[in-house]
Amino acid sequence: MSRSRARENTRLELSRHAARLFLERGVAETSGDDIAAAAGVATRTLWRHFRSKESAVEPLFAHSSLRFADILRRWPRDVAIEDLFHASLGPDKMTPQDLADDILVVRLLARLPEEPALRAAWLMSCHIGEEELIELIAERLDRPKGDFDVRLCAATVMAAIRIVDETVSLAAVKYGLKTTTAEINEHLAQAIRKAATLPFCDPVTPRIWPGGKLMPASA
Repeated sequence: MSRSRARENTRLELSRHAARLFLERGVAETSGDDIAAAAGVATRTLWRHFRSKESAVEPLFAHSSLRFADILRRWPRDVAIEDLFHASLGPDKMTPQDLADDILVVRLLARLPEEPALRAAWLMSCHIGEEELIELIAERLDRPKGDFDVRLCAATVMAAIRIVDETVSLAAVKYGLKTTTAEINEHLAQAIRKAATLPFCDPVTPRIWPGGKLMPASA
């Protein structure tokens, strides 16, 4: 395992401990010492990885965002977004650890109204997701990553994803609303369609130069 991967794994494990303590005790009642003790490391080790106790949940949020981005990166050009989600999203398509992580994320998102200190960490992961969406939309539509319209589309779509995640989490945890995986996937796909300012949700055909070669995205 590379040093960077080992560091990422350490940060993620610390993040899981921080999330559990924040959910059990609240952010104000949890200290850096508490998180370090729960993880079995020295407090100075915690501060080597995080600038504040609240930022300790950033890796957990980011891990969830990057797994979603990985699904989008493997999105075939001839598949609509609803079919992609149906084939790729759901508890039965996740490892036990990823499922446990997502449950922690859902519970944390449901606490955002009463734990605003966690929102900065959540918005940081949304920024990571937005950067991934820029890559996806540019590649899918054969456009430059720096294109204003590509960046605008990524921003509006990420905002829609964030609102869906927060709304579904709050409804499930606070109000016990039961929704199926199919319902959540459909809700997410429709929110993305409504927010998208470019037509990337349906099957797309790459632009072709005469002679059958793919036209570069910068063209």
